[in-house]
Amino acid sequence: MREYGDADSRWCVALSGGPDSLALTAVAAKLKPTTALIVDHRLQAGSDQVATIAREQALALGCVDAQVLCVDVGTEGGPEAAARTARYRALDAARGDAPALLAHTLDDQAETVLLGLGRGSGARSIAGMRPHDPPWYRPLLGVRRAVTHAACDELNLTPWQDPHNLDRRFTRTRLRNEVLPLLEDVLGGGVAEALARTAAALREDSEALDELAARELADVSVADGLDTARLIKLPEAVRRRVIRGWLLAGGASALTDKQIRGVDALVTAWRGQGGVAVGSPLRSRRLIAGRRGGMLTLHSEPV
Repeated sequence: MREYGDADSRWCVALSGGPDSLALTAVAAKLKPTTALIVDHRLQAGSDQVATIAREQALALGCVDAQVLCVDVGTEGGPEAAARTARYRALDAARGDAPALLAHTLDDQAETVLLGLGRGSGARSIAGMRPHDPPWYRPLLGVRRAVTHAACDELNLTPWQDPHNLDRRFTRTRLRNEVLPLLEDVLGGGVAEALARTAAALREDSEALDELAARELADVSVADGLDTARLIKLPEAVRRRVIRGWLLAGGASALTDKQIRGVDALVTAWRGQGGVAVGSPLRSRRLIAGRRGGMLTLHSEPV
């Protein structure tokens, strides 16, 4: 784990109080000055007590500081996505310039891959989480969840057991407790590791295509947008990545595979159709990708 943020004199660790993040905090605090960041989503009764206990545990483990971050969780994208958005925003604001360690395990990676498969979100989603995605680092991404539980037992640590992890209303909970065990049984074991290997292989391919797309984006860009005549000559996988990079550079966010393919159709299946609304942080306006005069263009309109 020493290679994570080696150039930095300190780091932060996201601590929920659960076994994964508690085990990570125990190791991190022994290697480098560590600040524990504890996000209180305030979605459950007694969450403030859970956060206080986690803070006390962090300091007892040798963290130089432990901060409780209270957040307001919205509703956009559903409860799981909204909580994740609020959590990352709070962690990013509190970490300063230090790298942040996240306690995602190999089991979390397997669940993420299954979610991407089920939603048809494209290769980028199936490629899962990156071990290094500055400022976020996931040193446990190759470690099974059972190992972190065993580490807590060995260190005599009492982790918090999140009741949401047993709540069947949450998709990830059902994947964890129902779907993955069934797959392990039907396929004879090793499914989580196989899904993680699949993610790693797809991530390598995706990163290579992203590099190629970045070079092509410079070639097809013109003053008013993208040249569709040049775009259409590119291989599909590269072309859609060029479009994605262009949209992001233009202010788009939270892009879906469906939106990118919709913009791609403006190039490959042009019939004079209207523009495509894409993900954007704008509240009073929406971002529209359209086609005009052989060019892909990007503009905003009032909602």
